[in-house]
Amino acid sequence: MSKHLPPLTPSQKNDLEKAKKYAMEQSIKDVLLKQSIRHQQNQLTTSQGAAQKQRALAIMCRVYVGSIYYDIKQDMVREAFTPFGPIKSIDMSYDPITQKHKGYCFIDYELPEAAHLATEQMQSATLAVGRTIKVGRPSNIGQAQPIIEQLAHEAQHFNRIYVASIHPELEENDLRSVFEAFGKIINCQMDRDAVSRRHRGYAFIEYETNQSSTDAITSMNMFDLGGQFLRVGKAITPPNTHYEMYGPPSNHSSSALPAAAAVAAAAVTSKIMAQEAAKPVSLRNSALSGPMIPAPGVMIPPPGIVMPQPTAVMAADQAGVVTGATLSSSVTSTAPPTAVIKPPTNQLTTNHTNASNPKAAVQQMLGSDGGLMLPSQNGKQQSLSQQEGNVNISGSSQRHLMMQKLMRKETSRVMVLRNMVQVNDIDDDLEGEVTEECGKFGSVERVIIYQEKQGDEDDAPVIVKIFVEFANTEGCIKAVDVLDSRWFGGNKISAKVYPQQLYDNNEYTE
Repeated sequence: MSKHLPPLTPSQKNDLEKAKKYAMEQSIKDVLLKQSIRHQQNQLTTSQGAAQKQRALAIMCRVYVGSIYYDIKQDMVREAFTPFGPIKSIDMSYDPITQKHKGYCFIDYELPEAAHLATEQMQSATLAVGRTIKVGRPSNIGQAQPIIEQLAHEAQHFNRIYVASIHPELEENDLRSVFEAFGKIINCQMDRDAVSRRHRGYAFIEYETNQSSTDAITSMNMFDLGGQFLRVGKAITPPNTHYEMYGPPSNHSSSALPAAAAVAAAAVTSKIMAQEAAKPVSLRNSALSGPMIPAPGVMIPPPGIVMPQPTAVMAADQAGVVTGATLSSSVTSTAPPTAVIKPPTNQLTTNHTNASNPKAAVQQMLGSDGGLMLPSQNGKQQSLSQQEGNVNISGSSQRHLMMQKLMRKETSRVMVLRNMVQVNDIDDDLEGEVTEECGKFGSVERVIIYQEKQGDEDDAPVIVKIFVEFANTEGCIKAVDVLDSRWFGGNKISAKVYPQQLYDNNEYTE
């Protein structure tokens, strides 16, 4: 005869319900604690990786500029480097005694592409008085080389180009109309100011093919669009990198589980654990593991709340000097290694009245079908689509030739003399002799003697160009007519009119 347990008294039933409730609460707390610890560990790993990437991007945005003449002010440096993209800050070190800068500075751009393009095109450029500057990367770039190479590898999967120095009156459709001549455009994105909603002077364009992006860089770099010379280069980072740099912090990301959902998930988990605990083996295992109890004084945040992480030290706050480090061996540059600034071989066929109205300049070169207007043999303008059968623009050299046909003629007061002297013939009296000789044709305001190296090799030849700026156009034209093909010291001189805009921008490589 089986024995029956006596029925529970009301007091015992009440105590049993309290015990079950307490056990459930402790189980939920245990699950919540484990979830919180696991979430913190994931966030810490993500935060450390994001901090390393942020530091690498900051290094990629930094440019070193050396050999700066002491009379050159910071605003002159900013004016020379602004065409490549928005500048965040310029750190120019000053001597406390003389109150003059030490001849170098660090420029922090907002975009890695802007810094990369400035390093390529401003190397060995001249500022103001004709002194050649040195442009390079900070010495700590090697610390971020693995991440830089990873970003460069990711960027290779996208046929993106970076376009800077865009006129403020031009819009995305204007830019797209010009660049779609090189191939199908997948995306054209211009960054805009959050308040005014006006674009900030740069854009990223993604093409369908790599050949289209290469042709666009070759032909459109230093292209005169609406009165400003475009700066075009390869995008060295994948899409959305810019928004990762200046977007919302990672601790507010959607990966954080809402508190209500976390509690509900913990309750379900606790219920399942209670069911498993009914089995003897599971009961023994649960007894061995036991609930995790936080140490006294340790604060465990609720789910979805992440403890503040240490702030990463940005490379912009680190001092550095120039080294020979490059961004990545996988990133190919379309600019020549020794080029100071690529000459504006491509210009719009606009007149000076349209320089103040860039939209009209763009519309003038666009046909009714939105294609580029090209000069035809009979003197009439036809759109690019109308001349597809006659003009082959598949190659980069032929696209370059096509853009040369669009070059706008302009007056200039500058003459360039080539093959007049060799490097060994340069002395202190040369400038005065040139000024005196050219003064016969008109008032000379300035003479610049420029040495241009023809390669990266140590023994690469160097040619000498002499730029003579006259007070008026008539004196320049008269000097060119007389001096061109004239013999001097056994050399046949080449005298040509030099583009005024290039000269005003300190670009002497045309």
